[in-house]
Amino acid sequence: MNQIQCFLNDAEQRTEESSVNNWLGELKDAMYEADDIIDLARCDGSKLLADHPSLSRNSAACTCFSFLSCLPNIRRRHEIAVRIRNFNNKLDKISKLGERFLKLQNLQPKEEVSATRKMKTCELVEPNLVGKETSRACTRLVELVLSHMEKKVYKIGIVGTGGVGKTALAQKIYNDYKIKGIFSKQAWIRVSQEYSEDSLLKEVLRNIGVDYKQDETVGELSRKLATAVENKSFFLVLDDVWQHGVWTNLLRTPFDTAATGIILVTTRNDTVARAIGVEDMHRVELMSDDVGWELLWKSMSINEEIEVLNLRGVGMEIVRMCGGLPLAIKVIASVLATKEKTENQWRKVMKKSAWSMSNVPTELRGALYLSYDELPRYLKQCFLYCALYPEDWSMYRDDLVRSWVAEGFVEKQEEQLLEDTAEEYYYELIHRNLLQPDPTYFDFRICKMHDLLRQLAQHLSQDEYFCGEPQSLEAKSLSRLRRISVVTDKDSIMLSIVGKEHIRARTLHVCSMKSPRVENTVFKLFPCIRVLDLTSSAIQNIPDCIGTLAFYGYLILMGLT
Repeated sequence: MNQIQCFLNDAEQRTEESSVNNWLGELKDAMYEADDIIDLARCDGSKLLADHPSLSRNSAACTCFSFLSCLPNIRRRHEIAVRIRNFNNKLDKISKLGERFLKLQNLQPKEEVSATRKMKTCELVEPNLVGKETSRACTRLVELVLSHMEKKVYKIGIVGTGGVGKTALAQKIYNDYKIKGIFSKQAWIRVSQEYSEDSLLKEVLRNIGVDYKQDETVGELSRKLATAVENKSFFLVLDDVWQHGVWTNLLRTPFDTAATGIILVTTRNDTVARAIGVEDMHRVELMSDDVGWELLWKSMSINEEIEVLNLRGVGMEIVRMCGGLPLAIKVIASVLATKEKTENQWRKVMKKSAWSMSNVPTELRGALYLSYDELPRYLKQCFLYCALYPEDWSMYRDDLVRSWVAEGFVEKQEEQLLEDTAEEYYYELIHRNLLQPDPTYFDFRICKMHDLLRQLAQHLSQDEYFCGEPQSLEAKSLSRLRRISVVTDKDSIMLSIVGKEHIRARTLHVCSMKSPRVENTVFKLFPCIRVLDLTSSAIQNIPDCIGTLAFYGYLILMGLT
């Protein structure tokens, strides 16, 4: 295993080669098989000791109970022994294949520098806005809101490419002290590429403090919203809008009952903004070299430029490699923060092959992929795990912590609980700008993932992870699928995949705003389950078949009806 780990370090740098990728796939399958065998042995061993507490490895095999009762245990032990032997043979073949045919080199693991922060808060609560242009844009748009707040409806658009800072600018405006408290109703709604009408209406109602029932229809929710804003003033932010229908077909009618209102829309598409009818459009441009350099050193938690002034030249080059994209600059800053502040070390980062990975989609190459490639081994799995959640989904720290522990991602630290170590992983991902904390909670217990980083995680885990409608799962190859997140707006969940390959998934999430019913037959399809998250479901009782799932280590049953 130590030798394979050294080959793995070389293989991860050659993922553009299809033969190496196939080797990595076989190795992953073998590791999951090893995991299954260990869990099976542990589970069966504990059952045997529970039934026969006097039995120990030093005692005769059948001295404490009848020979006939011993036979099933002998048979079971033999089955496990055969699996271990077959696994060892398979692992030996994989090792030889990597060394002899793929010419993988025996590279020692790179030193892993942890940026773990044991603190429960982060220095950066508000968006890290830099540059005079950004400051002027924020001031202008705030004044625009104030000067048109008496109009029936005034619509403002913020447009620009993904990761350029549209949401950060909108947050700054939304939280400006001049605006806070001057509108009767104020709501921030993240729309995203795919949304359900009832879920979005419920989110608006929740934002403005109006109660609703889970089973209310779109029409009922719309009328409730119209009543709530009638003859009042409102300020509504629609963030990351991809289709104009979210306003023109869904929200325009209920908000028409309001006396006055401001709509602030962020979108990548000018056409969408114009279809909504924005009267003032602000374009967020890519950062200039000077502004990008300022964002770079500030994102490294450096207080004064003088500390890295000698690195300004190489820093400017890195900013240009990031294409002036704020998200890319921030994640590469987190990589640089783990290195020595020398030109030699920064140039080593610039020469990394990860900048030009051709098998990664264009928008995810460069700094975004490098930020993943530079993660310590223990953090890579935790980052990829977040791809299980739908776009813009609020992820809870405690749920992630317990899931990572149950999945076996967390390395044991001396005199420290696994949960405490996993919590440090969570804050390290935030510190590296790979997770975005919700600043309304002082300890950042809730976070989200930027859609570009989520796309990266999905791309890197596409064979092993699934997040989507249950019917789409039927078209997937299940042999390598390890983690499944069912996202639905239906009233019930059923999986029609009987007769397909054996499902070896470790995790099953139910993500929905509707609390769907989960058919009992679903659970029988996942014999290797470890993490079963039914938070969003309307399951009324625990099926008996769950008791036969030998491996589950974490069972979330919050919100039971």
